[in-house]
Amino acid sequence: MMGIDLKNINRVFQVGDESVYALNNVSLHIDAGDYISIMGPSGSGKSTLLNILGLLDRPNTGQYLFENVDISSFSDEQQALTRSEKIGFVFQVFHLVPRLTAAQNIELPLVLAGVDSEERRHRVDKILKSTGLVDRAHHKPGQLSGGQRQRVAMARATIMNPSIILADEPTGNLDRASGKEIIEVLEGLNKEGMTLIIVTHDPGLGRRAHRQIRMIDGQIEATIHNEVG
Repeated sequence: MMGIDLKNINRVFQVGDESVYALNNVSLHIDAGDYISIMGPSGSGKSTLLNILGLLDRPNTGQYLFENVDISSFSDEQQALTRSEKIGFVFQVFHLVPRLTAAQNIELPLVLAGVDSEERRHRVDKILKSTGLVDRAHHKPGQLSGGQRQRVAMARATIMNPSIILADEPTGNLDRASGKEIIEVLEGLNKEGMTLIIVTHDPGLGRRAHRQIRMIDGQIEATIHNEVG
């Protein structure tokens, strides 16, 4: 199956005269449709790895194969196109546009991609129903609860039907009940075939994934295969 292959990835930052390895010779294979949690202490390289997977950052050295295509040397424009078509992002901070309604926030990636208005309306209506947001469609972010705002952010992240969802501490700003609801929606998308990769500090959430990647000092320290129902 097509998926992701990272081969000998290094990401180095200069801090004064010192070279600091945020990622140190990381290799990782991710099957299409996999569900992975990335865990480790602060500064272990989790977010750097997620940023490289999401084409928000580039490695200094190494190879990135995405669906059997080497995108390591893609131009910024090529990477941006791949990112918009193939990758959905869910962050701890919702990054919604305050002046737009929930429906307009969800629709935004379709507008930027040049999708015609009838198709946009169809897709937005469908995802509002699937995320339980129909009665909040015309509310602005300031009128929504934290859980509702995260559902809007998730709907926006998946409106382009990406291959992969990258979630960085998606429950970090939510109460337990709202967090559980968000995870169940993400896991539902994974069951439909989307690859799900979550960065988390929550051991319970980490154990829900099919595979846990534990990082320390920019390296993969261990891979744990979880028994999940």
